[in-house]
Amino acid sequence: MEKNLANTPPQPEINVKDSEFAEMVINKALQNFRKEQIRKEIDQSLQDKNKVEFLRLTEELKNFS
Repeated sequence: MEKNLANTPPQPEINVKDSEFAEMVINKALQNFRKEQIRKEIDQSLQDKNKVEFLRLTEELKNFS
């Protein structure tokens, strides 16, 4: 049984296009964040002269492009 209170604002309807757009924006932000993390890890691997880690990370970064 639903109660409709006079002071309760109406619930917004979920727009599928808005939801899909929000998901795209979030995914792009996460992708950009991960790319930046990988770049920092690449820099660290260069400083550490860790060729194996450098090659692994550069390969991972290529998969984003």
